[in-house]
This record gives sequence, C-alpha cells and structure tokens, in this order.
Amino acid sequence: MDFDDDPPRSFGRVTINDVARAAGVSVSTVSKVVNQRYDVAPATSKRVMSVVAELGYETSLVASSLRRQRTNVIGVLVAEFESFSTELLKGISTAAAQTGYELLAYSGRVAGESRTGWERRSLSRLAGTLIDGAIIVTPTMLMPTTSIPVVAIDPHTGPGGPSTIDSDNVGGARVATQHLIDLGHRRIAHIGGRSDLASAQLRESGYRESLAKAGIAFDPTLVRDGGYEAALTAEVARELLTRPDRPTAVFAANDRSALGVMKVAEELGLRVPEDLSVIGFDDIPEAASATPPLTTMAQPLHDLGAQALQMLVELLGGLEVPEHVQLPATLVVRASTGPAPRR
Repeated sequence: MDFDDDPPRSFGRVTINDVARAAGVSVSTVSKVVNQRYDVAPATSKRVMSVVAELGYETSLVASSLRRQRTNVIGVLVAEFESFSTELLKGISTAAAQTGYELLAYSGRVAGESRTGWERRSLSRLAGTLIDGAIIVTPTMLMPTTSIPVVAIDPHTGPGGPSTIDSDNVGGARVATQHLIDLGHRRIAHIGGRSDLASAQLRESGYRESLAKAGIAFDPTLVRDGGYEAALTAEVARELLTRPDRPTAVFAANDRSALGVMKVAEELGLRVPEDLSVIGFDDIPEAASATPPLTTMAQPLHDLGAQALQMLVELLGGLEVPEHVQLPATLVVRASTGPAPRR
C-alpha cells in the first residue's frame, strides 16, 4: 500500500506487524529502527518512525529492558493514593519532565494484606524489568539493600537504609504548639499518629518540648493516638472534647486528623476557633478549603517529591547523594486557630 493511504484501523494494541504493513517494510526493519540500529537507510527510518507516531506504537517495556538492561522508567511506589502521596507525585512529575525518564505510579498495598512490607513486594514485582529505580513514599520497613537504586520519602522507621528525605517533624511540631501557646492556650491536646511511626514520635516530642519551654506541665491524658486514621481520630477527639476539663486547643499530627477533630467539634456544638482551636500538619489541599480553613504546618510536599526525584536520577547516574535530606516545615495561619476562650 502507498504510505499516503490511510493506515489500518486498530482497536487493540498496535503491533510491530501493523507498523511493518503500514510502512511497507519488514518486521526486522521496524525492529532495527525502533531500537536505534544504524544499518537502515535514513529515508526508510524516517518513513517507519512516521508510521510509529501515527499509529501510536510502543515497544514492550519488558522486552526493551531485557535488551538494554534498562527501561528509562522510574517507579513511584505508594501504599495508597491519597492527598499526601498525590501532592508528592505532582512534585515528582514536574521534576521528571526534563530528565528523560518516564514515571510509573504504583499502589502496592492490597486490601487485606499486612500494612507492613508492601514496598518489598512491590519492588520484587517491578525492579529490573519495568523500572530502573524507585521512589518509595512512607515505606514501612528498613531496606538496607535493594536490587535497584531507591530513595525513600518520610519512611516510617526514620532515616536508615536507602537515601531518605523528609520534613523537620520535631521543629514543625514545636512551632505548631508554640503558636497555640502564643494565643494563650494552656490546655493543649495532641492527637498523634501511629505510635510505631517515627514521624508521629517526633511530632509528639516537639509538642512536649514546647510545653516544657513554656512551663506548662505535661498532661498524659491530653495525648491520644489517632493512628492517622479518620475513625480512630473521631473516637479519641470525642473523648477529649466531652470531658469536663476539655482542652481549648488540639494539635493533630496530620491534617486529616485535624479535619476530623473539627468535624467532631461541629457535631458537639463547639465553635472553631471561638471554643476550640485546631492545628494540623502537612497542608494538604483540603486544609485550605475546610470550614473554617485549617491552620497547619506546611510540609513542602512538591519540593520533597522534586528533590527525591533529583536524588534518584543522580543515583542512577552513578553519583553519590546524601544519606538523609531534611526540609523545613512552615506555619500557615488560617482561621481554625484563635485566642484561648475565657472560662
């Protein structure tokens, strides 16, 4: 057929045979062109690549990796897609645009499976055949050795194993608690994350440090484990807010928990911030659109993702990178915090 004729319509995956027929060449010639071999005439190569673009033909990543020993694909492995990981993905995607690498976002935790170890299962499925390196978001365990270069964002265990990047959890928690103290609050509750996570432990440490610096006695009954989960946060928030000596302010270890506290407060008829001030940690998009908008410690999520991508590209290029990079968290004051109520 003539090259100017309409190419065959294909409603499934375009194959190398489709390209060969449309270009009027052999399958082996198409293979040589797409694999950038140099024993094909320039005019023929141009003709084949025009058909490749027109039909949308893509070679198999697995086959390419077996031939070349690399895929030029970076995996972004998450336990689940939620606001935190989605914002990191935006930063990773922006930074990847000029690197020549493509991204494969992969949710590795299967319903019913243990929450620990999902990243090892994900790496075993993808490493070497589909991805050259991986960014792992909040991995649950240390991985001192991996088959491909890895950068971990905010690992549950804290720095260790592969190169890691996170925010200043202790410093951010200090600033969050100090913000409430500066507003006159003295009964400040803390709803933490899972007690086995380094980020949760560090944020509680920062909370305690600010109380101690201000001369406020630590009250263990005002600290509860919300598990970074909505249902558990709602339960402990209700307990705290219905006690006779309820707190006048709550520092929640993440924004999802803080938003859950605000919902419980509304159900109990408490006004935010007139009766109760609430501050979170992360600055996910829902924080700014909440009613009232949530005061929070902003993690630089886009920057965390972008820097993790850059670290991984450098590792893939054989360069050395720091074992641990830490970025600051920044106070974003909105309408959910105000002066302590008079009693």
